[in-house]
Amino acid sequence: MSRENVSRRGSEKRRAIIDGAREVFGRDGYARASIDTIAKAAEVSTRTIYNHFADKGELFREVILESAAAVRDAQLADLDRHLGKIVDLRSDLIGLGRDFTAVMPEFEAHFFLVRQINADVGHIPAEVVEEWQAAGPRQVQADLARRLAELSDRGLLEIDDPQRAAVHFVLLVAGEVQSLTFWGARSIDEDEVEAIVAAGVEVFLRAYRPQ
Repeated sequence: MSRENVSRRGSEKRRAIIDGAREVFGRDGYARASIDTIAKAAEVSTRTIYNHFADKGELFREVILESAAAVRDAQLADLDRHLGKIVDLRSDLIGLGRDFTAVMPEFEAHFFLVRQINADVGHIPAEVVEEWQAAGPRQVQADLARRLAELSDRGLLEIDDPQRAAVHFVLLVAGEVQSLTFWGARSIDEDEVEAIVAAGVEVFLRAYRPQ
């Protein structure tokens, strides 16, 4: 077998392991997931997993960082689409809020993982949780803060602390939806989501609209 074929087979095995691990971690959580269960899901041997990853912690790290990067890129695109060029600030913020709370079928497995992390965080290596936050959520929050600061510089908003304002925006438009859906585990009516997002934007603008 050529080196190219060996390399391709190795890459395919690694892909199968990561996909299988994402499924198992999202279903069972970090503490309850076992390498044996992941091997069955990936249709590989446990030895093959250990040929690619030192232990369960390293495998979980690879899964969550890859998944977080994909969601991060999608959310950064949402930010650029809605706040890259302001047409109507209220409408643009509502559009962003809708995207931030929308069900994303292509990332369903990621949000299963997030729910498990929230429930299992005491058992997950702290450095892995930190890397996940740095690779995904914090980058999105930093970009939102930067864009809010730019809107403040243009006089459309009045913000002293853009990072805090970014946290406020996400909590106002998405916090209630996350609570009602248990981080996407349950669905709620789209009209209700729309009303929650619109109300959150109204409160945000009352707080940060120039006096």
